[in-house]
Amino acid sequence: MTSDPLFTGPELCGLEAHEIVNLLKAKKISSAELIDAAVARIDQTGPMINATPTLCEARARAVDLSNQDTAPAGCLAGLPITIKDLSAVANVRTTFGTKGLTEFIPQHNDPLVDQLERHGAVILGKTNTPEFGAGGNTFNDVFGQTRNPWNTALNPGGSSGGAAASLAAGEIWLSQGSDHGGSLRTPAAYCGIVGLRPSPGIAGGPGQDTAFIIEGVQGPMARSVRDCALFLDAMAGFDPQIAISYPAPEIPYQEAVIRAEGKLKIAFAPDLGGFGQVDPEMALHLAAVMRQLEKNGARIEETCPDLAHLERSYHTLRGLMWATAAKRLPPEVQAHFKSTLAENTAFGQALTIEDIIAANLNRSILFNNMLSLFETFDVLACPTVGCMPHLASEEWVRHVGGVELTNYMDWLRFAFLATTTSLPAISVPVGRGPRGLPVGLQLIGKPRGEATLLAAARQVELTCGGPLGPIDPIIPS
Repeated sequence: MTSDPLFTGPELCGLEAHEIVNLLKAKKISSAELIDAAVARIDQTGPMINATPTLCEARARAVDLSNQDTAPAGCLAGLPITIKDLSAVANVRTTFGTKGLTEFIPQHNDPLVDQLERHGAVILGKTNTPEFGAGGNTFNDVFGQTRNPWNTALNPGGSSGGAAASLAAGEIWLSQGSDHGGSLRTPAAYCGIVGLRPSPGIAGGPGQDTAFIIEGVQGPMARSVRDCALFLDAMAGFDPQIAISYPAPEIPYQEAVIRAEGKLKIAFAPDLGGFGQVDPEMALHLAAVMRQLEKNGARIEETCPDLAHLERSYHTLRGLMWATAAKRLPPEVQAHFKSTLAENTAFGQALTIEDIIAANLNRSILFNNMLSLFETFDVLACPTVGCMPHLASEEWVRHVGGVELTNYMDWLRFAFLATTTSLPAISVPVGRGPRGLPVGLQLIGKPRGEATLLAAARQVELTCGGPLGPIDPIIPS
């Protein structure tokens, strides 16, 4: 797989989101035309990748904004988007990927969906996710397995694998994801798109029963950094329904990206000081990327802050989240939990107060260690994930970098740092690596530093050749 993959979908599907929005605002195209193009592409690719199992086409056409006399309000201006099947969309089947909620139809939107619709989003469908978003592979007993468009035998990542695969295949222009243990970052890396995990409170908030648990966040996914910034602009803004909501910036994120200039100062941690395992082929590709960035003017130093107690702190906080979330779920829903999800919940329920105290004390130390790093560097760069995509039939990776892994989260360790310290992190494509598959580089930014982080990601993206997609799904022979 060395030649450039083809894209034979509708012409509109090949354009970037910001280009589409400009056409909408100029009334050169309509939302209806975009819905037609997206539905045609989903019909074409759906049997191969199974990324968007639920469409709400009639609902989308009913809120078409392009027939108004004046230009549509909001930065999305009538652009069709998709929502991960963990977030409620009013009157649209929302399963959370679990058999216990197979036919659940919420009456109200998630607050972030309301925010997006106020900014001119047209919700076209729901993307696939593992059960309650637990896992780095996207499959469930309701809709089955989502597949990677770059090789349909491979894992698209999880838990926002449906969103990432859909974007890579040109089914949609923007797709909402969510992230705790790399749930939008890993799929972004595996599918060759951009996924941003914002700081807590920047883009919506957690669920109603977990309003003050900040480790899981919602975020934008797109085919380019510029489109990712556009989507974050639509997500940002104070919402009194969200306990941790944070105001939108005075300068839009899109502007920050466009204005980006200067030479990056990058701290490169190829294995996070030994915390994460990396396959040799991944290490070689990212080392070459660093040399390319340095050649283009970036200052790069291989270094890493002290990450003592990161693993235990992350798992404690994650367990607390699962125990809290499960508390309000009825037994008939919990009865369908897959084994790993049940184990997550049991782990959280067994935590002691000393475990929780230690996690909170240690995450403060980790945060302060990152602040010290940012006195010298703009971003910390590391792998998004330490290995290339594995077979879709395998739930998780057992070996990375010659090390045998015993926990199904071990191969996702590069995701833990940003989550534990509440720092923004982005996965940006840095070319095609082994077997012609995309590779993602993770950049972790300063506290509430989304604008600077997006600008840095844009510089990396341009240095490495720009966006990779969309592509036609590649079925291995």
